[in-house]
Amino acid sequence: KNPEMLFSRAASVAKRATRLAPMSRRNMSAAPQLKGTDYTIVDHEYDACVVGAGGAGLRAAMGLSEAGFKTACVTKLFPTRSHTVAAQGGVNAALGNMSEDDWRWHAYDTVKGSDWLGDQDAIHYMCREAPAAVLELEEFGLPFSRTEEGEIYQRAFGGQSLEFGKGGQAHRCCAAADRTGHAMLHTLYGRSLAFDTTYFIEYFAMDLIMDDAGACVGVMAINMEDGTIHRINCKNTVLATGGDGRAYFSC
Repeated sequence: KNPEMLFSRAASVAKRATRLAPMSRRNMSAAPQLKGTDYTIVDHEYDACVVGAGGAGLRAAMGLSEAGFKTACVTKLFPTRSHTVAAQGGVNAALGNMSEDDWRWHAYDTVKGSDWLGDQDAIHYMCREAPAAVLELEEFGLPFSRTEEGEIYQRAFGGQSLEFGKGGQAHRCCAAADRTGHAMLHTLYGRSLAFDTTYFIEYFAMDLIMDDAGACVGVMAINMEDGTIHRINCKNTVLATGGDGRAYFSC
């Protein structure tokens, strides 16, 4: 409350600020001035690029490489650490190894489980093709648990029923103990390497490259280790980014 004391403090602060100002200006002038040309951009050419290395991304990358396409897979994690690794229960498919089963019953349960909001064409396709997809994974080497007869073990899992909900609990979930997702990632990653898939590991896809006609012709990605920008030019781009892939619908 003493006016003289307040004036003294204000003068002291002003004096300190005057002393520091030249130093601040020196630091600002020494800071690098970045321009667009200062960024390192590395160009790559591929037939196809897959964004994401979970179960879907690895299967897509493997299939493209196996078909003879020069394929890149961009992933922000090491492939076997993708979130598919957290899947414990198994994969539903109407194989009928434990009891009679039908893919139509599986489709009914899936539509019902979505409160009738799911894409029924997609559900129809998924449930019809699920047995073939699971047997394909078995052929790739996925170590499913087995019944005493040597068939793929199927456990009872939530929401799965027989005869359109009238036949009781279905045993439809194909499992590799309690680490089905872990086994799936390791199987698919190993198989994709056999066909020389190129992986951009710990790269983050920032944007899609679109041409004037609106077609996607590549991906821009950043190397999270050194900050370099990579321009991956390709004729085909697959988004296997999980649920967040819908973010790209706003482009």
